[in-house]
Amino acid sequence: MTFRAFVCSAALLLLAAPMPQQGVDERGMIEMDGQFFAPADPREKAEWTFARLEYDLGSQYRFGFRRWAADYPKADRQFVRGVRRLTRLEARSTEQLIDLDTDELYNWPWLYVEDGGGWRLSEKQAARLREYLLRGGFLMADDSHGDYEWQVFVEGMRKVFPDRHIEDLTDKDEIFQVVYDLSDRVQVPGTRYIWGYRWPYTPDSATPKWRAIRDDKGRILVAICHNSDIGDAWEWADSPEYPEHEASVAYRIGVNYIIYGMTH
Repeated sequence: MTFRAFVCSAALLLLAAPMPQQGVDERGMIEMDGQFFAPADPREKAEWTFARLEYDLGSQYRFGFRRWAADYPKADRQFVRGVRRLTRLEARSTEQLIDLDTDELYNWPWLYVEDGGGWRLSEKQAARLREYLLRGGFLMADDSHGDYEWQVFVEGMRKVFPDRHIEDLTDKDEIFQVVYDLSDRVQVPGTRYIWGYRWPYTPDSATPKWRAIRDDKGRILVAICHNSDIGDAWEWADSPEYPEHEASVAYRIGVNYIIYGMTH
């Protein structure tokens, strides 16, 4: 094991402090209940805050389940603990929920969207998100799987950027080198891996894709993790059943995307 891998692994072990109990939601799937980890100073001022996008579900809203809130808030807060240990960035201990229909969006330069394969953006919301990104904002899109969810995500992004190309990133892209060397990326599985479900779910979700949208100067505006579930790895990094290597990769990806977004 390299020194860098040792440091990351040791930091992840430190995340294993007592966490909330899990329950079964209306889909019969394990999610967190209301007893989540509550830091002492949840609104402290900091250099960086984990900002999570709330979005509309349209006709896909069922059983009260909010797809944008999958893994929330444990993934957000547990990942922040890792950011504090693995970087010198001053990170706020709690997340910030962002409503695209308000100007609150412009106060947070880094934004995370969970399961964009289920979002439905209005033209007004898309225009607001486009302005945010062109002003210097950064969007990390995670946890879309297969061709259908990809098409739904792309439909939303086409409203945001009708003329901008979605490209496949390569090992040489700076976002994979800015802190950690991420040339050895692997597919990061969701917790269905833990529960014994077949992974990948379908043939069209078997290959992880690392994609992006750039501005006219080449800066990445939107970094997309397709056919991986980075947020689940953050959430379950404290579980002895979740594979350590995939959890470590997920934390490194998140750190790289933060530092890239904050410095470009």
